Amino acid sequence: MVNINMKLIADSGSTKTDWCFVDGRSVVRRVAGQGINPYQQSVGEIERVVAEELLRDGGLAAQVGVVEFYGAGCRDDKIPVLEALFRRLFANAATVEVCSDMLGAARALFGSGEGIACILGTGANSCVYDGARITANVPPLGYILGDEGSGAVLGRLFVNAMFKGGLPERLRDEFLAESGLTLADIINKVYREPLANRFLAGMSPFIRAHLADKGVENLVVDNFRRFFRRNVRLYRRPDLPVSAVGSIAFYYEEQLRQAARLEGYEVVKVIKQPMDELVKAVG
Repeated sequence: MVNINMKLIADSGSTKTDWCFVDGRSVVRRVAGQGINPYQQSVGEIERVVAEELLRDGGLAAQVGVVEFYGAGCRDDKIPVLEALFRRLFANAATVEVCSDMLGAARALFGSGEGIACILGTGANSCVYDGARITANVPPLGYILGDEGSGAVLGRLFVNAMFKGGLPERLRDEFLAESGLTLADIINKVYREPLANRFLAGMSPFIRAHLADKGVENLVVDNFRRFFRRNVRLYRRPDLPVSAVGSIAFYYEEQLRQAARLEGYEVVKVIKQPMDELVKAVG
């Protein structure tokens, strides 16, 4: 039986999705699932992911009265497609809302206040938020054409530095030994296999473990500096606070704040994921 107070909130990036069943203001169940991105996956693939992770036991899914999905790749042309899919999968839900992960991040970081919200995870994005809606957004362009500051770009810069003399050979040898990869493997995964952005972002734990190496730390700081130069600066709103959400922002917070200061900004708030703040806003 449907529960009009039961809301399913999803915060989805390219690498992982955080699903949360909320009854009123109480968290009933939380599920850590794989990433969903309608630009990288077909509707059939997304349906399979949701079915495997949420629909197998039936119970809670059948009770959902509201679906609120914030996702990477949820742009105007993809929103109706996902809304139709979720209405079919959660047939008892009276309301289905699909929004960009950027709006979810802005709501989590600023609530009803205004500011420049940033996502720094596998991908990267930013916007000017007026407390209710996004009023400006520099297109991130993805990890090949843009996504400065992201984990995927950090991985790309790291690979480049390893094999083109930007980092000590000992670091390259250690990475290859630890990962079990060869240069040929890396080229194959980036150019011939799907989800290369996840693969590149997956190098982050090794990078973070070697921040004591100045060359590695400089890669991280420079990646963030490019994010401020090519995204945040273009808003021409130095009066607004800047805050960030995402695993890359969270785990490299010190380097992010350093890069911001070097570019003339101050980062006010950093959170790993927006879900806790989105749940607080329920009701």
